[in-house]
Amino acid sequence: MLLGVIIGVSAINLFLLLSISQENLDVLHSISDANDLKVIVERISGTANSIASGNETDRQTLVNEINDFEQTYAVLGTGGTFQDTNVVAVPSELRPMYDQVGNSWQSYKQDTEKIRQESVFDPKVKNALSYVLGKNGDLISLTNGIVNDLAPLDRNYNKHKIIAAQMVDIAKDIGQNTLLISIGEGNNATEAIKKDRIIYDGDLKNLEGVPLDTAEYAKYGITQENLQQIPRENSDSLRSIDPLWAAENAKIEFIENNTLISKEFGLALKQLESQRTDLLGTTSQFVDEWNKFIDSKLNQNVVIVQGLLIADIGVFAVVLFSIKRSLDPLKMLIQAIVRVREGIYGEHINYSSNDEVGELANTINSLSNTIQKKEEDAKKVEVAKDEFLAMITHELKTPLVPIQGYSDILLGEHLGTLNKNQKERIEVIRSSASSLLQLISDLLDAQKLELGQLRIKKSNNNLRKTLESTIVAMQPQAMADKITLTQTLNHDIYANYDEERIIQVLTNLIKNSLKATSPKTGKIEISVEENPNEVTVSVKDNGKGIPPDAIGNVFKKFYQVDTSTTRESGGSGLGLSICKGIIDAHGGRIWVTSEVNKGSVFSFTILKNESSRTPI
Repeated sequence: MLLGVIIGVSAINLFLLLSISQENLDVLHSISDANDLKVIVERISGTANSIASGNETDRQTLVNEINDFEQTYAVLGTGGTFQDTNVVAVPSELRPMYDQVGNSWQSYKQDTEKIRQESVFDPKVKNALSYVLGKNGDLISLTNGIVNDLAPLDRNYNKHKIIAAQMVDIAKDIGQNTLLISIGEGNNATEAIKKDRIIYDGDLKNLEGVPLDTAEYAKYGITQENLQQIPRENSDSLRSIDPLWAAENAKIEFIENNTLISKEFGLALKQLESQRTDLLGTTSQFVDEWNKFIDSKLNQNVVIVQGLLIADIGVFAVVLFSIKRSLDPLKMLIQAIVRVREGIYGEHINYSSNDEVGELANTINSLSNTIQKKEEDAKKVEVAKDEFLAMITHELKTPLVPIQGYSDILLGEHLGTLNKNQKERIEVIRSSASSLLQLISDLLDAQKLELGQLRIKKSNNNLRKTLESTIVAMQPQAMADKITLTQTLNHDIYANYDEERIIQVLTNLIKNSLKATSPKTGKIEISVEENPNEVTVSVKDNGKGIPPDAIGNVFKKFYQVDTSTTRESGGSGLGLSICKGIIDAHGGRIWVTSEVNKGSVFSFTILKNESSRTPI
């Protein structure tokens, strides 16, 4: 049920969030298209100016831009798919402003259509410009002719020469300014060409001796000059230029007073600029109001999302509380299982509900009771087994003592002389009895350790003397096997231990080393390291070593590294287990380090005094 609630709430949230997200995305597309209206208006204005500059191919571009505006405006009104994106219709609250944009567009569109259809240039002005440009070369040539005609004259005609040279420069300026006007750069060129015309005309009249009859000459610094008349033979160019200038002067004056762009086209272009400002303002206001409307909608969506989040938090809080309540019994079950795993049986889980958890709790309670009973029965059986084994081993030890004793008497020939065969047989009996007695002793010690009945009688002993006693006892066997047995401790060290049991530990470790080493090359060395609170004793040999996978098992009962059925060295597999039990009873540690074919080192620690024992 809880899972169904979570899935249902998540599905509702996902649906609402996706819906809001898609709606916001569509609205953003619509706002983007509304902003595109302003871009299209600016493009139309630029295209109109390009047409005014003479780019006739832009008239078709103007048609395309008009269509772009109308398509974009139409889809904003109806909504739908536009340029592979979803567009929402203009909200009803913004319909009046949307219609206002449409009205402004109609006025703007009318002026745009005029620009698209009207001729750009005034044909009369265009013809006048063509005439001036065509005759300007003749004007410059004849003006240079005046300069050449005046060149042979004396200094009385120096002023004439200066005026003629100025006229050459002005004739060139007239050509340049006319060209600028013809390519649409006539804003400043019109005034410049007027100035050139008046100055050139005034200079020409001064050279001809004609009065300056208007005040406009003085405006440009041209005054009446009382010049000496030019001889007839030096005035051929001056006489030839007069009719040409009269015609060109009239054309230039017409250009000054009329624009190259036709009045109809110019009026439409001017009105288009005015309508552009109005349309851009209306469209910008429409977009701004739509953005504000969207902001208010977004605020409403935020409130919805916040409400969803609050509802989600409430639902999840309830779910978490329910899950927590449902998990509490599971925690009790887990704790009960952990207690059983730790060996604590018989504890019951207090859960009264009759559901699946209650059934599981009852099963675990029954299991715990069963295991507890089985454990108690097993302990009883184990104790009985240990007691029986201890009794059997004790009873077996009793007849072995006289067997070993009488064997020694017979071998000593106290009851008569024995032949060689008889001695060998009795030696076998004594050796077997001795081995069996040692095995029984090991079993007794192992059982005492298992039952906690091994007695440890600690006293303050000299470790050096203990080592020497052990070596003296083991030296004959070492010599028989041709193995070197030594110890490095040469000063007294006192520690608190049971000397008999430590000798037993050392004897077992030395016996193991004797079995592991080879005759003639074998070496066994006993070393001691003294620390403030304890002493570490190590038995090192150069034998065959212990495999890495066997090191962790050597102190277990009955474990032997050599498990073949034909062990040459024999042994019960209890020696190291007994050693560990004795050292543990002393509060020390025992361990081994070994490397195959290089030897082993068995080490154990003995506390110097009882106060050094680590608390359990």
